Formats: sequence, C-alpha cells, structure tokens
Amino acid sequence: MTAQKDSEPLKVALLGCGVVGTQVARILLEHRDELAARVGAPLELAGIAVRDVTVPRDAVIPTQLLTTDAESLVDDVDIVIEVMGGIEPARTLILRGIAAGASVITANKALLAQDGPAIFEAADAAGVDVAFEAAVAGAIPIIRPIRDSLAGDKINRVLGIVNGTTNYVLDQMTKHGLGFEQAVKDAQALGYAEADPTADVEGHDAAAKAAILASLAFHTRVSLDQVACEGITKVTADDVAWAKRSGHVIKLLAICEQNDEGVGVRVHPALVPDTHPLATVSDAFNAVFVEAANAGPLMFYGQGAGGAPTASAVMGDVVSSARNRVAGARGAGESNYANLPVVDFGTASTRYQVRLSVADKPGVLARIAEVFASNGVSIETVTQAPRDDRDGSAYLVIATHEGREAALAQTIETVAQLDVIEEVMSVLRVEGS
Repeated sequence: MTAQKDSEPLKVALLGCGVVGTQVARILLEHRDELAARVGAPLELAGIAVRDVTVPRDAVIPTQLLTTDAESLVDDVDIVIEVMGGIEPARTLILRGIAAGASVITANKALLAQDGPAIFEAADAAGVDVAFEAAVAGAIPIIRPIRDSLAGDKINRVLGIVNGTTNYVLDQMTKHGLGFEQAVKDAQALGYAEADPTADVEGHDAAAKAAILASLAFHTRVSLDQVACEGITKVTADDVAWAKRSGHVIKLLAICEQNDEGVGVRVHPALVPDTHPLATVSDAFNAVFVEAANAGPLMFYGQGAGGAPTASAVMGDVVSSARNRVAGARGAGESNYANLPVVDFGTASTRYQVRLSVADKPGVLARIAEVFASNGVSIETVTQAPRDDRDGSAYLVIATHEGREAALAQTIETVAQLDVIEEVMSVLRVEGS
C-alpha cells in the first residue's frame, strides 16, 4: 500500500443506511474537519448503497449520495464501510472492495463468524485492512485490547454479556418478576428486540460474537458451528426467583476459555454470584470480563447496541484504517499462529445448580447422592424446601463442585429416571465464582 498524499481525499463507500449507517454518515458529514485533522487527509463520503432510494430517510442523509449500484460504488473507493448486515450481498461486496484495493470496516459479526478466514486471506493478498470493532459489544472497545494491548500476554478466559436484548429481558425478569414472554414484549416495545427476536433469545447473536472473541484471544480460528449454544427461552420467573434466594442473578454468557486440551467456546444462561462485576450489568448494557495471566482480571463495560454507540466503534476503525492508508501502512491482520484444537462442550469445566421436585420421604437424598457419586460429581450444598402446592413433595436445590460438563449432564439424565424424582425443575450452570 502506497502512502496517500496529504491533500488527496480518501473516498469512503457506505453500505447500508439503517440506524447505524445513518449515524456513520452523520459523523462523516458533520465532523469532516475534525476527522481530516485526525487522519491527515479529508474523508469524502462517495456514496451510500441502499436497496431503495425512495425510502424516506433522516434529513442528514443527502439524497444525491444514495445509490442502488453497490458494485460500482465499492470499485472506486479507498475505504468500504459495511453496516448492511446479513451474509449476502455483504460478503460479495466486501470481497469485491478488497479486490479493488479498499480497506474494509464491518460490523457484521455473523459474516465474520462464518466467512472470516476467507475475508482475512483476501485482505492479506491485497495488502489492505479489515477492521471490525463494532462487530462485538457495540461501543465497547474490546477487539483492539484483546488483539493489540494484550498481544504480549496469555489470555486464559473471556467471560461476557455480549447481547443487549437478552440482558434487558433477564434484567426485567430479575427486577420486576416478569415472565419471559412479557419481558420480550417490553424489549420489543422499546426497540431493544426485533419483531423476530430468535437470533437474540436463542443465543445465535452471542455465539457469533463469541467465535470472534475466541479467535482473537487464543490465536486460533473458531467458527460459529464450533460454539455450543443455548438461549434463554427456557428461563422462567421461578428460575430467577430461586437464583435470588441463592445469591445469584441469571445472565446469558459467552464463555471462551483455553485449557490443556485446547479452546472451548460456549454460550448459555448461567448463574452469576451477585458479588461478581457482571452481576451488576443491567438493562441493555454489555460487559466483557477478560482474565489474563499477567494483566489479571479486566472488565470492559458500556452500551452494546444502538445507532450512535455502534457508529462510534465503526468510526474508530475508519480513522485507524484511514491513518494507515495515509502512512502507506497496514494494521494488525488475523492472528491464528497457535492453531489450537477447538474442543467439545463436554470437556468444559463448570458447576451446576439443579432444582428438583422430589417425594418428601426418607432415603431420597441418599439415592440422589449415590447417582452423583457414581458419576464422579461432588455435591457442594443441598437446600430443601417444602412444596406448598403439593402434599408429600419437596424441592431440593443441589449445587455441585466444579466438574466436567459431560459428567454433570450424565448425572442429571440418570437422576431424572429415579422413581423418587417428580420433576427436574431447572438445571443452570454457575459461572464467575
């Protein structure tokens, strides 16, 4: 990449003009002079690719910049900003822009989790940047700290709340005792959840972000299909109430960790002790907790979604990439030198809290404890409470010590078959303690 002449503007193509795209365009247009001073050259918004130029838009968007010809737009610019989302045509347009010599800024976590290696390889061949700070946790600067600031350290674990919708839903269930469906409706009314919230509540959005974080943290390519994923649709108001009784809150966590066997990546609801920093993350905010060998525990907190916060992350990448082009340099590329194996979810170490409805009679706990022992799972505590709604029944809440996921799951499967078990009410993992 050759250095840009100081007086020569850098042409920028914007793909997508939704909530985030509108805010990116606003910043580019309203802060031209400041951005030029920071970059060392003017940034010229060459065009905004949209599906339909006749759709009413924010007054900040100049109609003369709108075009449906995205292909021609990316062929003749220095920087492509992709905020349209989805796999296609985003993938094709990004690769086309790279082939034409443009640096790429993207907020597309699904695309990176699925096709990141192909995009990074194309960028390496072309000698251009691909930056994606906005793809994970909105405005929170987490990509650069993991990729750059902690590059000389060894990251052992990344534990995060990376989906604002699910955090809002669980927070409302915790604070107001709402059921899952009502909490989702409230999130939709406020614009925190889509009309179809599946990607959020089933954990798919968080899983894509977890794949990206794990790839960076452990210098190993992790694809979306290697992330164990469980959403929050089965979390009930009773689960939330019992979590409070035991000193926990329920959060949907993305967990990326490295051990002697390799890299494990998972997304699932978990009980977090109310003394842990992640327990205090409320509403639609995100937070990522990083455990590094030398730096120790680090926490990054902020708004995880929204037009302006996400645009802030996009523009940080734009300025960095533009500076590189002015200097004739490149930023950090993909880091995959370690090539560690990605291990099965069953090898993960975790703890369980299990809530059972059982027959209230002598010998029940002994039979349950025998099953746990036979599977090599150690019981930490047992709490018993009567069931007011059913004579001759009681609740048992069993907390385990840390064990292998496979052994814990097998234990619950076997316990469920005992004739003294009326119902397995809930099984939740405990993390962050």
